[in-house]
Amino acid sequence: MTTPMHAVPRRHWAQINEASFIAGMRFLCWVCRTFGRWPFRLLLYPVLAWYVLTQPAARAASSDYLRRVRAFGSLASINPGLPGVMRHFAAFAECILDKMLLWGGQADLDDIDFFGEKQIDDDIARQRGGLMICSHFGNLELCRVLARQRAGMKLTVLVHTKHARKFNQLLAQLDPESQLNLLQVTEMSPATAMLLNERVARGEFVVIAGDRVPVTSGTRTCQACFMGAPAAFPVGPYVLASLLQCPVYMLFSMRSGRRSEIHFERLRDAIRLPRKGREQAFAELAQDYAARLEHFCLRAPFQWFNFYAFWRLPDMETTDASR
Repeated sequence: MTTPMHAVPRRHWAQINEASFIAGMRFLCWVCRTFGRWPFRLLLYPVLAWYVLTQPAARAASSDYLRRVRAFGSLASINPGLPGVMRHFAAFAECILDKMLLWGGQADLDDIDFFGEKQIDDDIARQRGGLMICSHFGNLELCRVLARQRAGMKLTVLVHTKHARKFNQLLAQLDPESQLNLLQVTEMSPATAMLLNERVARGEFVVIAGDRVPVTSGTRTCQACFMGAPAAFPVGPYVLASLLQCPVYMLFSMRSGRRSEIHFERLRDAIRLPRKGREQAFAELAQDYAARLEHFCLRAPFQWFNFYAFWRLPDMETTDASR
């Protein structure tokens, strides 16, 4: 049931299209709205069982990740077999549900705890923009919704959503404004860099993911130790930060019991890349980011949602992904 990684065909994460369970999630969202979360959970597992059985690559990636978390964090409670994989996908489904409820206006935004927000508030007060490096951990949509309610906070989220058209269309149906602060980026062009520089100069924040290698070929990645083994991380966030010359934050969102947490952590006041030793500079930045991602993954192991062969380093696919 948990197919070994070497037996699964290798694909870039952006080539992994949506499964048809988006229609099932639409139905389950209706169930949650009408009857509550527990009936939703009762109906969820048959949907998950079908998905896990029919998606060997995602199943193997989940099992591999859980095995590494269990060994690295000495977390004996983590089961990398089928029960753990089902639990991992259940957390992913709950995250999708939370996104739908958020954009449908049915989420309680009072059950949120903020950490490190004073630095962000100070930057907003001074109209000083910045770059936020997020991850596929927890629910980033929560931050986007809150940004609409937080005076002076404007976000531009760089995304690669071509592999998730159906789900993004679903969010747009729930709330057309869910698409307003997304910027589709496959590769970082000079025109895009100039546009982002203008927004940061106006005191806005740019959000880019730091835990997926890029979509296009021909650009670089670097290696960082993550869960006790080397993995490929994009250098794009740090190149962009060096162009924008602004404060760089790490952004993590997670669920803790019935409440949600949003963490802002300053990575650097600014990033200036040296002419010599750039590769070492990239590696140090990626390692600092990976260490904090590792910290949160150990706190909530089932809330990291990268269902592809994250630790495979065959030819170091040198590309930069935004989301």
